[in-house]
Amino acid sequence: MPDDMSRRTFLKQAGSVLAASTVGFPSVLLPNRDEKKLGVALCGLGSYAGGQLAPGLQRTEHCELRGIVTGSPEKIPRWQQRYDIPDSNVYSYETLPDIANNDDLDVVYIVTPTGVHARDAIKAAEAGKHVWCEKPMAMDVEECQAVIDAAEANGVQLTVGYRLQHEPNNRSVMRYAAEETYGAVQEVKTGAGYNGAHPDPDDWRRDAGLGGGALYDMGVYPINAARYATSMKPVAVTGRTWSEREEMYSEVPEFAEFTLEFPGGVIAKGETSFGTSTNYLDVTYADGWCRLRPFQSYSGVQGRTSDGIRLRPSGRDQQARQMDHDARAIRNGDPPLVPGEEGRADIRIVRAIMESDRKGGARIEF
Repeated sequence: MPDDMSRRTFLKQAGSVLAASTVGFPSVLLPNRDEKKLGVALCGLGSYAGGQLAPGLQRTEHCELRGIVTGSPEKIPRWQQRYDIPDSNVYSYETLPDIANNDDLDVVYIVTPTGVHARDAIKAAEAGKHVWCEKPMAMDVEECQAVIDAAEANGVQLTVGYRLQHEPNNRSVMRYAAEETYGAVQEVKTGAGYNGAHPDPDDWRRDAGLGGGALYDMGVYPINAARYATSMKPVAVTGRTWSEREEMYSEVPEFAEFTLEFPGGVIAKGETSFGTSTNYLDVTYADGWCRLRPFQSYSGVQGRTSDGIRLRPSGRDQQARQMDHDARAIRNGDPPLVPGEEGRADIRIVRAIMESDRKGGARIEF
């Protein structure tokens, strides 16, 4: 693909906004690339991509930011200027398939709203690029499976961006369950939410079709934590969802709570919210306990155990750690730490919670 092909296509589709916004910016030349590192393109340039992933990529050892995919042409100049991204590595969502012809890019990291994850992830996989898909993986089990199938059919690796499964203290919780360090798991209590608001009517977190609402946006944290804290597959769930600020959250739930049942009578109670700050993972075992507070913040994850062990913050950028782990898996031909099946399992639970709520809190079996 000629260096200016994606730029011309974007200009044609996006109109004069891009042309006007680039006035006064010098042409960006292709910088010297480390051939040992994987080239990553961020697909979706929202707050998480700009505030966490792009800075995290500057701290990785095995990958680097080389491209962007966006539907907002006005964002392109500052991303190019800040991260030395050449015109040839700039794509729109429509021209994403053209990335197949770009050997400078190895991975597409999907950071668009959940409602279009499957659309973009499948395009990237069909272009022959490895796919890192931010959580939640997709809107339903069928979409998750379609992404998994696309990755398998095209021989690329698929992983879901559950950064906490790479974080050392959460990994300790996983190990305690698997090794029964404090005996068998008896109960889990976990919550993830924040006291905030989304006043913009166009915010995707208010849009049911785009995966808005606390259950999708934050609920997968306690759902995923309940699964890895027990090291078991759930057998049933009950749940309910509701909103208190109907003027903002009439389409999507502002709050959700659920009870997951696991084999042997083990129970996990979870909660999530846009209206209350919650950030904890408490696990009770037959012979002790473990507490992480906070358990899902971008930094400062810490806790303690019943025998006095302090689980101190690791101090390393979580996103950088996650992306380095995933890049090494690609380089070494190893299975990813968090494959697509992990994302699919959580979405199955999300949908079951929604079904339980529709049926007045009915018990939904898996």
